[in-house]
Amino acid sequence: MPIKENIRYLRNNIPKDVQILAATKTRNIEQIKEAVNSGIKIFGENYVQEAEKKYTTLKKSKKIELYFIGHLQKNKINRASKIFDLLTIDSFEIASEINKRTNKKIKILIEVNISNEPQKHGCKPQQLINLIKKLSTLKNIEVLGLMAMAPYFKNTEKTRPYFRKMKSLFNKIKKLKLNNVKMDILSLGMSHDYKIAIQEGSNLIRIGSLIFG
Repeated sequence: MPIKENIRYLRNNIPKDVQILAATKTRNIEQIKEAVNSGIKIFGENYVQEAEKKYTTLKKSKKIELYFIGHLQKNKINRASKIFDLLTIDSFEIASEINKRTNKKIKILIEVNISNEPQKHGCKPQQLINLIKKLSTLKNIEVLGLMAMAPYFKNTEKTRPYFRKMKSLFNKIKKLKLNNVKMDILSLGMSHDYKIAIQEGSNLIRIGSLIFG
């Protein structure tokens, strides 16, 4: 199906309060424009250089938001802060560096390694609340929520406990009512497991192949 049809299908099959982030790593500018013209408002990129190539001009002419959903390195912070509307981080070290280098509020999501897999980036679940408390002291950082990726299972039902655990952490943090911490976004679920993620509380799904093929 063409991109427009894929997006229409997705929209018709998810709740209205769930947003779609189109993950555009490896996608070209024409595909991205088609997604924009089909109503997608939020896009995600994993690499700063790729984002600069694809979105610098597009962002001037279209009302879209661009989220950094990769692993942010210190030497890319300045460039990332210019092109992206939201950054994903997983450590206090990177957050305090962002805080130092800017004089405006930078929106962030915290990536959580919910399955504690050694090959994945992300804050360990058991360290998350301490990290959030430390982040709440940084005046130029605004935590908007959490992001996580469940392990890949052919049987997507097996992702449910991981998403459920994320929702529980999300609710715990929300109740703390910390400064500079909003907890508006719980980003769980990708093309293969988004249905389970939504059932467990995700309100921002990250979709690549289901949109672009």
